[in-house]
Amino acid sequence: MDAILANFTPATLFLCCAIAVLAGTIKGLVGFAMPMVLISGLGSFLEPELALAGLILPTVVTNGVQALGQGVQAAWQSIKRFRLFLIFGGAALLISAQFVRVLPNHVMLLIIGVPVALFAIVQLVGLNLASFKPTARKEIAVGTFAGVLGGMSGVWGPPTVAYLTALGTEKSEQMRVQGVIYGLGAVLLVVAHVGSGVLRAETAPFSLLLVFPALAGMWLGAQMQGRIDQAGFRKATLLVLLIASLNLIRRAVFG
Repeated sequence: MDAILANFTPATLFLCCAIAVLAGTIKGLVGFAMPMVLISGLGSFLEPELALAGLILPTVVTNGVQALGQGVQAAWQSIKRFRLFLIFGGAALLISAQFVRVLPNHVMLLIIGVPVALFAIVQLVGLNLASFKPTARKEIAVGTFAGVLGGMSGVWGPPTVAYLTALGTEKSEQMRVQGVIYGLGAVLLVVAHVGSGVLRAETAPFSLLLVFPALAGMWLGAQMQGRIDQAGFRKATLLVLLIASLNLIRRAVFG
């Protein structure tokens, strides 16, 4: 069952855990980006499928903690408000996840790297989304796109964050909504990738191992939130994500 872990060197295991701590810390600070950091970081030296398997369980657990941080009733209100996003995004995630194992590695790397790079660039240049007018069609379209991206790569943060930002969602509500959306999506991700074979007896112990450093990082990020210039830290995070995603694109193009 733990044959994959047995093949890891101590240095590799330490690096995987360090990436999980960093990902959890960023999530504790800004409420998102953990799957992006995990898939970008782990995907730099592991096979894309194994990197995807590694992020699944930490994503479920940390988003559950985030979604329920303000109570069950508040989480339920967020579910009702964004039900179209959740329904269509969930369906798209379940369908797209079944295509992961039939795609070549370089295609998977591009699917992961390109959206993350675009998201980081858009955020770094400060694109203003304040004029965005929400409609049911737009919510369905963004939710579907996020679901497809999530099913293929385990990353559905960029379109979700962009949509919530465009709506001008208040900070505490945005943190909760992100937890609800990502949490429900992560549960579906488990179901989808048990079906696809990405999360199985050989890969589940690796994913479980990363839960603990991710939670430790999330706690650390929450402690730091009121003491550090969050805008500066987030900008540095986006730079790291951009570098990591460009590296994935380089691997896809040049091998």
